[in-house]
Amino acid sequence: MIDPHVHFRDGVQSAKETLQHGIEVAQLCHFNAFFDMPNTMPPLTDEKAILERLERGEALTKGELFYGVYGGITTDSDQVREMVALHQRLFPRIIGLKMYAGHSTGRMGIIMVEEQERVYETLTEGGYRGVLALHCEKEELLRESPNHSLARPPEAEIESIRDQIRLAKKSGFEGTLHICHISTKASVELVNEAKRGGLKISCGVTPHHTLLNASDSNSKDNLLKMNPPLRQEEERQALFEALLEGSIDWVESDHAPHTLQDKREGASGIPGFRGMLLLLKRLMGAGVSLPQLERLFGGRVCEVFGLELAVKVPTLEQIEIALEGARQSYPWDPYQALH
Repeated sequence: MIDPHVHFRDGVQSAKETLQHGIEVAQLCHFNAFFDMPNTMPPLTDEKAILERLERGEALTKGELFYGVYGGITTDSDQVREMVALHQRLFPRIIGLKMYAGHSTGRMGIIMVEEQERVYETLTEGGYRGVLALHCEKEELLRESPNHSLARPPEAEIESIRDQIRLAKKSGFEGTLHICHISTKASVELVNEAKRGGLKISCGVTPHHTLLNASDSNSKDNLLKMNPPLRQEEERQALFEALLEGSIDWVESDHAPHTLQDKREGASGIPGFRGMLLLLKRLMGAGVSLPQLERLFGGRVCEVFGLELAVKVPTLEQIEIALEGARQSYPWDPYQALH
């Protein structure tokens, strides 16, 4: 299977996760390919950092697994041009580019719409035709609230997606927009409306947004805090139904571990591989066919990115064995309520 959205940390963040450990757990959970996000320390926003990261990841996968990274986009137009050139030279090792249309872990957010528009213009001028992965949360719609789900409301995601679609169309962007970790029914509808209008766009959903809801995260220990946050139960149900109906392109873990201390101090993100298996099991129980499971867990990723990678869904027996190993691999289990 393929997980197109992981944060393998490493380096100065090795207490949270290392490349070696993350890859080992991913392989245990039957993933043979994974795409690493650029909000590392240092961030993957220049050639040196990207090549060093690729060298470490590829040394660990030894040609048996596929390890790709996203190049991070900044407000600097020259840097954007450099990323376009690197992608053209190093694809599929650089699997795509990533823009944070709002701050999250790593503070790589490009929050002004005018700056986002310049990014699209620069990508278009440079002839970029790859995937632009997007974290969509409109900064001006975030609120001050002790409740994380209220602080980052659905409207922030929905309006940011609306912005990205409008800017991509306005600039004549020729690549594919990918909306990461979609968390609302309205967001799914926006993406599918844009598809019907001829825009190249996809969206992914996480296990936590399809298996858990905001009431699960009411604990004061922040263990279920992530960006975007868990939503109300009706949103969770709608996302799961969208998976069954085929209106979401694929499942992605947004695997983003932290230490327990970091979580208690408010860090956003959770370990994600166990959730992928739990969601796979839930979809099997709902009667989803093997071809559709293969599409959700890698096949559609291959189509959008233009890859030829094997996608093999594990059996229920293999899932049960891997679930226990994954549970023991991190300091806490965000899915313990589902046991």
